[in-house]
Amino acid sequence: MFEFALVLPVLLALVLGIFQFSRAYNVYQTMTRAAREGARLAVLPSAVYSGNQFLDSSPLITDPNSSTVFARAIAPSLRASNLDPKQVTNYRQQIGWLNPGGGEQQCGVAISFDYPFTLNIPFTGERFRTLTLHTRVQMWRENQPVAGGTCP
Repeated sequence: MFEFALVLPVLLALVLGIFQFSRAYNVYQTMTRAAREGARLAVLPSAVYSGNQFLDSSPLITDPNSSTVFARAIAPSLRASNLDPKQVTNYRQQIGWLNPGGGEQQCGVAISFDYPFTLNIPFTGERFRTLTLHTRVQMWRENQPVAGGTCP
């Protein structure tokens, strides 16, 4: 009975830790899928949304509230998995040359952001409770010139 009382808290923390890190991985995958959906929307000219123009033509957007791509693709994808889009931090949506310094460069869009995740593991300190998950996705724009010139 004494040994069981010593082992039970450690075993409980281990099992709950496995579940919590699995959930954190699920949240990370959801973030990446949402960023991929946003990048996909940003790289394709769409007659439905913008008359054969690209959405969010600004070269750099750091506020998700001013991004059409965030509102139409990323936020709904996060909400579909019960994640709060208002908790997104360090949002960055940038149009520019991809693959700088190596290989063929092509104009594209890179989207990155952070999302906080709280671990609920017993017997751990406050310091180990919050993880900041980061994702970054980049996609080439369709029918754009390769290297040289300006990236529209």
